[in-house]
Amino acid sequence: MPASSLSVVFPTANPIALTLGAAIVLACCTTAQAEQTVAHEVSFQEDVRPILSNHCFACHGPDENHNAAGFRLDVEGEADLDEVLVRIDSEDPDSIMPPPDMHKPLKPEQVAILKQWIEQGAPYETHWSFVAPTPPALPELVDADWTSPIDRFVRSKMESKGLSPRPTADRRTLIRRLSLDLTGLPPTAEEIDAFLNDDSETAYPDLVDRLIAKPAFGEHMARYWLDLVRFADTNGMHHDHYREMTPYRDWVIRSFNENLPFDQFIVDQLAGDLHPDPSVNQLIASGFNRLHLIIDRGTALPEESFMKNVVDRVSAVGTAFMGLTLQCAVCHDHKYDPISQKDFYSLYAFFNNFDGGPETGGRRGTDFQRGLQPPFIELPSDEQAQTLARLNDEIARLQTEAKDLQPKPKPEPPKKEEPAAEKVEKETNGKEKETEPSPSVANPDATNSHPPSGTVEPSQEKAEEESPTPAEPEMSPEERKQKLQQVQAAIAKRNQERDGILVNVPATLVMKERAEIRPAHILIRGAYDAPGEVVSRDTPSFLPPMPTTDDPNATKTRMDLARWMVDPTNPLTARVAVNRFWQQLFGVGLVKTSEDFGAQGQLPSHPKLLDHLAIDFIESGWNVQALMRSMVNTQAYQQTSIAPSDDYKSDPQNRWLARGSRYRLDAEVIRDQVLSVCGLLSPTMYGKSVKPPQPEGLWKIVAMPTSYPNSYVPDSGEKTVRRSVYTFWKRGLPPPQMTIFDAPNRDSCIARRERTNTPLQALMMMNEPQFFSASTTFAKRLLDDESLNADEGGNQKRLAAAYETITSRPPTDAALESLSQSLDTFQALYESQPAEATSLVQRCTDPAVQSVTSVPDQIRLAAWTMVVHSILNLDCVRTRE
Repeated sequence: MPASSLSVVFPTANPIALTLGAAIVLACCTTAQAEQTVAHEVSFQEDVRPILSNHCFACHGPDENHNAAGFRLDVEGEADLDEVLVRIDSEDPDSIMPPPDMHKPLKPEQVAILKQWIEQGAPYETHWSFVAPTPPALPELVDADWTSPIDRFVRSKMESKGLSPRPTADRRTLIRRLSLDLTGLPPTAEEIDAFLNDDSETAYPDLVDRLIAKPAFGEHMARYWLDLVRFADTNGMHHDHYREMTPYRDWVIRSFNENLPFDQFIVDQLAGDLHPDPSVNQLIASGFNRLHLIIDRGTALPEESFMKNVVDRVSAVGTAFMGLTLQCAVCHDHKYDPISQKDFYSLYAFFNNFDGGPETGGRRGTDFQRGLQPPFIELPSDEQAQTLARLNDEIARLQTEAKDLQPKPKPEPPKKEEPAAEKVEKETNGKEKETEPSPSVANPDATNSHPPSGTVEPSQEKAEEESPTPAEPEMSPEERKQKLQQVQAAIAKRNQERDGILVNVPATLVMKERAEIRPAHILIRGAYDAPGEVVSRDTPSFLPPMPTTDDPNATKTRMDLARWMVDPTNPLTARVAVNRFWQQLFGVGLVKTSEDFGAQGQLPSHPKLLDHLAIDFIESGWNVQALMRSMVNTQAYQQTSIAPSDDYKSDPQNRWLARGSRYRLDAEVIRDQVLSVCGLLSPTMYGKSVKPPQPEGLWKIVAMPTSYPNSYVPDSGEKTVRRSVYTFWKRGLPPPQMTIFDAPNRDSCIARRERTNTPLQALMMMNEPQFFSASTTFAKRLLDDESLNADEGGNQKRLAAAYETITSRPPTDAALESLSQSLDTFQALYESQPAEATSLVQRCTDPAVQSVTSVPDQIRLAAWTMVVHSILNLDCVRTRE
């Protein structure tokens, strides 16, 4: 019978029955779909562990002290898996697992995966990141252009997902991408022309070498590291006082520029002070251990502050070098990773022997004014060192003179001589012994001072008889008092002069060990005042042990820990490092959760590639520059980011690398780019942090009257246009131009920044005074460029130059027409409102701009300023293509 002639009549139905029937059909369909999704063999590492970690380990995981029902699901053989099957399939709210109050129900496909895993025999595997990497076999070569090991791994994974690569990006895109990724700055017009005109086969790798050789490379690389180690210019918490550690920042920049082997980079930071004869650089590097937050004296008990500081140090080590959330084991065993409380406090024991105070010092004196708290080292220039040495000698001489001028102590009356027999008897009985008189407390040199007036010691009497010249006449008490006042005034003047030199002497906090080792305890529930079992220094039990030493009974040191951290058998350190460098270049790490390589972190998208990079990194001698070269020279990196919209929908984060990565630039790169293309960015490197302009009064929100400093005083001149890596970073309120673009406050270690796109970012770009001022400076430069004046098409040549300078590519005809129309509109606007043009020009801080006083010139300059400003706000300017 034809379907069109089929007539079906439904009887009146019970709605409850219909609903139930529909639910059954839906459940059957869902189950069937779930079973289809796991038709392949289930992998514990990729399929099962993520489910158990997210839904089960909180109650049945590594924390043995808080295991519900007394069994663990992270250990093979502990759980009754038949009972597990019953529980995850149950509909009884009192029996189903996970329990409803966790609000983490299993999806049908997850239940199907667990069932299939159990049917396969429930094989377990050690978590991937806790096993040392082994050299993976290279995938087959499928493309003659994709020949490097990195390309072969990427292409293999790409094709397993049914994807194909995009073509190589054009040269203008490549040089802009490379420049931003390796130096944080856009390419200059001269650099672009040189690359476009280089027809050699090595044009691209030569460009890579030139960019890595730039000093800007180290500045850009350091920025990521400073996020990771929470570098800041203030202590954080409460008063948030000033802290001086800029030599550490400068050391990081130099380390990347000089290509310091990364293993040495790690060792010097963890234990630079423990080298047999540490260099200045190694001592500076040890300041890594002093980058934690510091609370003020009197705010908390010193014992509590000390404990928090050490916990912060250990947590930083976990994030920066191990990619683990060690801090989750402060109060109890880790809920998801096999990190016990004992493991945490065994690491804690390496860092609790600090020889210094746990809180800020007093609020007076040059140390406080300089942002210093012992122990620290000073780094004076030769001229400063000579001046300080001279002043110290003068102060010491004057202090000696002042002591000699102090009032003489009154002589004690002579004691009555005892009979010899009585004296001997007292000494024999031990009741009284004759001792030499002590020097006067008021005058420490009393033993060498002149005797009291009216008496002469025999030795002095003999010397006076032998001396051909008379003794110096004794000053009267009044003369002595006046002379003392003069000397004290001279001391105060020299001290003031010395302090004036000291405040400008670079210095930095460093690490230092106590001579007597402080014991470490497991702190019960993480309470500073509840010490439990004593623990010895050791590494986490689930990781390879430290290499044995000649003396097995010797106390392990931070140097031992540092060397263990970079030992090739350590499964974490190299993986964590190469993953972060990959993240810098591709926007997302091979392990997306670059801060967490544990059970709650994401699996690597390309595990074999990650292992290859880690092993190659170690075998290269931990060569960072070679690693960066190997990644940017790949075909995977050079792909265009232009792709069909479906590709962006199916893989929005580009995890399978089937196109070039495209993402919004970081805050510092956006600001530095504006200053660079406008010709303002200062090339000056190193030194104390600078304070570019920011809205007035912001610090009042977070500063206390006794905070130092408690108000923001912006710098002027060249300091305002230094690179952003040198900007003063107040933890209580970091630079607002950067936090709007997701820069962290650096209270804690940040391994990756989130990227948001908000209206506030657009408002900041359009209204930031420094950006407006830079736009005016650039507009003035365009108008003054005589080579752009011979323009038959009006302003076309000048508009094209502005666009290309900012975006690294010439404008399309449509873009040029739009810019031309905008220029005409702005010109007309300011001709009707000349006062607005004058105001705009006068707000610019550039003296050359302020010299423009003619109203017609101001109108023209204002119109061009708005055109330049508009180009700076284009999406392609703040986006890494």
